[in-house]
Amino acid sequence: GDLLPADGVLIQGNDLKIDESALTGESDHVRKSLDKDPLLLSGTHVMEGSGRMVVTAVGVNSQSGIIFTLLGAAGDDEDSRDRKGD
Repeated sequence: GDLLPADGVLIQGNDLKIDESALTGESDHVRKSLDKDPLLLSGTHVMEGSGRMVVTAVGVNSQSGIIFTLLGAAGDDEDSRDRKGD
């Protein structure tokens, strides 16, 4: 159940399964391996296994950070439209 704090690439893993439902909405756990799908995303949870990764992005540069930034930007646009209408 550990939360991944950053985006990264898996460099060593042992039967690693990740819950990516926070980002994708898919409820099935995703098996990660060096050969197939080695990308790990921040905001996801480790459900089984263990592994090591090289961090590639943190904060607003990570996938979840980009999503939150875009959601915040959309909210700012709506606020500015509301002000213009008043």
